[in-house]
Amino acid sequence: MLPHRPHAIARIIIVFIRLPNEFLLIQQLPNALPQLNGKGHLLMNLRSEPARRLRKWVLAPALLLAVLAMSGCRTLSFYSQAIKGQYQIVAHQQKIHKLLADPQTPAPLKAKLELVQDLRAFAKTHLQLPVDGHYEKYADVHRPFVVWNVEAAPEFSLEPRSWWYPFVGSLDYRGYFSKEGAQKYSAWLLTKGYDVYVGGVTAYSTLGWFKDPVLNTFIFDAESDLAETLFHELGHQRVFASGDTDFNEAFATTVGQEGARRWLRAKGDQVALEKYLAEVRRTTEFASLIADTRKRLATLYGDERTEGGKIKATTKKRADPPEQLRRQKQQLLDRLQREYAQLKAQWGGATEYDKWFSRSVNNAQLNSVAAYYDLVPGFERLLEQNGGDLGKFYEAADKLRREPKAERHRRLRSLDSTANGSAFPGSAVAISAPFLSKKPARQL
Repeated sequence: MLPHRPHAIARIIIVFIRLPNEFLLIQQLPNALPQLNGKGHLLMNLRSEPARRLRKWVLAPALLLAVLAMSGCRTLSFYSQAIKGQYQIVAHQQKIHKLLADPQTPAPLKAKLELVQDLRAFAKTHLQLPVDGHYEKYADVHRPFVVWNVEAAPEFSLEPRSWWYPFVGSLDYRGYFSKEGAQKYSAWLLTKGYDVYVGGVTAYSTLGWFKDPVLNTFIFDAESDLAETLFHELGHQRVFASGDTDFNEAFATTVGQEGARRWLRAKGDQVALEKYLAEVRRTTEFASLIADTRKRLATLYGDERTEGGKIKATTKKRADPPEQLRRQKQQLLDRLQREYAQLKAQWGGATEYDKWFSRSVNNAQLNSVAAYYDLVPGFERLLEQNGGDLGKFYEAADKLRREPKAERHRRLRSLDSTANGSAFPGSAVAISAPFLSKKPARQL
């Protein structure tokens, strides 16, 4: 375990305004750390402008008081565990260059840390991503997942339950730094009649408010997966739309998978590239299978669509009684299981999604896939329209970010509908996603 720094506990105020995979934090730092340059124990990615720095220092306690004033006991408990969880990560991280120089660092870890350094350089030079001090440190959280996300949806609708966070607005999941905390909250949601899904998360981005470290939860992944995860999370820092989970995750997914392909091609590792593209193809087919099931269920439930294409529960009175809807719903979910068995047979027995299907699938679990995949084809088409130029692609995505939410979704879906294949091998029609941002199989 890395050195503990108890002196900071009583002197730090953090307001969580976005939870993994991409949450923000505002913090008030102790006077003992006046140099806010990314080299202290707990520093934010502050701009150099004095006015901006002062504004954040003033806003931090005000935001904390506002959140506390609006919070009930359950919300206070949530923010308390979030503060503790993020502090533990920050307090127990160590600089990678020191670990590489330490003869006691295990050789497998050293090899992965060296790979991270190479991936950071590639992200900056070839992918035009804002590396900016991220992934220069390593932390071992001594568990398989860094957080567990809770997602929920009504029993007879695919409309996701959302939670509100300062600055970033409503998001479709709630993150916990302990499995027990997530399970306890999910149990409470079950008593309210929701379908609930708890998924383990291996990585997330703090969007520049902290310098994100490499974690033990993902560093030992295969090289292509590690590359995709790092590029995905750095993508969040390039373009981020407040309160729009689907847009943010689809954009980062596109960046992550395109970056991983370019990394493997640059290395000239054809075997690894072909293996990765085969995984991507299986993911495409898995995503299509889930999308088809969601369409059938939406029809059964009578769900409606907003202008931006988002699903909303119907306000009309249903003709069928709950018992009949429940039976028809289960029939469709049983059909999904049979279709997956057929698909797996076509894959030659590949099992990466077996754990995802091992539980009783429900509306919330199906939604966990949709958030990452639904808008990816539109982003892939946008990349193609810009000739594969990532700089131009980022500019186009940022322009979309400034549009109203409904309009940006409409435009991405319209791009998807006009796509007739892609100029990029393994992209557009080959959808992959780091953790569901790297694959739903990891959200267990």
